[in-house]
Amino acid sequence: MSAFNAIGEERDIDREEFTAGNEPQPTWCPGCGDFGVLKALKQALPEVGRTPEEVLTVTGIGCSGKLNSYLDTYGFHTIHGRSLPVARAAKLANDGLEVIAAGGDGDGYGIGGNHFMHTARENHDMTYIVFNNEVFGLTKGQTSPTSPKGHKSKTTPHGNAKSPIRPLSLGLTSGATYIARTAAVNPNQAKEIIAEAIEHDGFAHIDFLTQCPTWNKDARQYVPYVDVQESDDYDFDITDREEAQDMMFEAENALHEGTVLTGRFFVDERPSYQEQKKDLGEMPREPLAERYFDDDAEWERSYDLLDRHK
Repeated sequence: MSAFNAIGEERDIDREEFTAGNEPQPTWCPGCGDFGVLKALKQALPEVGRTPEEVLTVTGIGCSGKLNSYLDTYGFHTIHGRSLPVARAAKLANDGLEVIAAGGDGDGYGIGGNHFMHTARENHDMTYIVFNNEVFGLTKGQTSPTSPKGHKSKTTPHGNAKSPIRPLSLGLTSGATYIARTAAVNPNQAKEIIAEAIEHDGFAHIDFLTQCPTWNKDARQYVPYVDVQESDDYDFDITDREEAQDMMFEAENALHEGTVLTGRFFVDERPSYQEQKKDLGEMPREPLAERYFDDDAEWERSYDLLDRHK
């Protein structure tokens, strides 16, 4: 069965269908927060009615890069910081496919930061999960873009002199239309947020706090956490950009002061890149990739779709 004839199939889906046969048992370190991402994905995908044949998981380099080895979907393991360009291309070729991109904080906010910014700006219809453990884990503990100021590591033995990047604020400024933060220690919320992100039409950015007990002792377990939707101490409109921006700024400050604020921070209904291109007549309504499997399909060149420039 291919990703084409499987899309839209209605049947009961068991979460164990997403357990990879080749590597059913992940080899992440004991206590790693990455297990929480994998578990939440396995729970969320059946809940929103997606089968393994309907999903593509694109990863970068790092501990998070093993996600598509442990999740039985279509998978593409890219190089460092390049998961989003590959994910974008796949979604443009077959927009019926559910595309999930994943990377670490160094992969997504550092090496691939330019791709993150422009994928959000264009509002490509996909889910992007950033495993944020505030450190480069796979390469043994170097300071990352989200490491707090003063953090000591192999690359900053006297303490990090730079302030950390603000992931939520960066997503908002860049143009993401769904922005949330969750943590591996809050599995129920993580499942719900991933399910919402998958169903969102547009670029959904999840900053997923994943503790690294091996290489980042400072981050501990990201507890205690507070769900901003359930707490009476926080009242803001997630559809209001200005209110969302203020709440994100507060959450990013609080994280390094010992309070972990999680939840949904911003939701916008701006049309996705794919829908805008279709409305302009610059992208076919049917999945372009299907033509590879149709001998009778009439192929078009880009100059057939666009009027000649005058």
